[in-house]
Amino acid sequence: MGIVVQPADRRHFSRLRDIERRAFETLRAVGAVSGEAKTNSDAELQAYLHDGLLYAAFDESGEPVGYVGGFTAENCLHVDEMDVHPDHQRRGIGRQMMEAILREGGARKLVFATLTTDRFAPFNAPFYASLGFEIIEGQDLSERLRRMLELEAEKGLDPRRRVAMRARLDRLSKV
Repeated sequence: MGIVVQPADRRHFSRLRDIERRAFETLRAVGAVSGEAKTNSDAELQAYLHDGLLYAAFDESGEPVGYVGGFTAENCLHVDEMDVHPDHQRRGIGRQMMEAILREGGARKLVFATLTTDRFAPFNAPFYASLGFEIIEGQDLSERLRRMLELEAEKGLDPRRRVAMRARLDRLSKV
């Protein structure tokens, strides 16, 4: 049967946080993060769920092995978190989850998808670029994205590594 990507719900929150914690170590290994792993709270996961933008990748046993969560702002789908458990990485699961959430953004007639990510980790900015995202900087950054990058720096993420990206949803041919 393989991996199935579908909406997640509250009963999955604990497992989603575990996936996020474990994926943090993959980022640590490439220098993208340091310090203690932080995960989304129930309130943050509930906000994704409330917006209808919380998807999980489920294995054959029905267990989540990855998740993606987002919200809408400024006529954009903002992909706020995406993680795949290290035991399941490099199998196309992240791509499947991104395609699912991007399809939903397109179905909602949103104009752009945005996200912030590490510019150097090969499975971050280069991966998102393969889906049609482009780095945006300087005057192209909305105030919302500028503030998000500032908040990430305040949380200890290296601002030299962080970047905002955007894709026009109507131009994404892969979703």
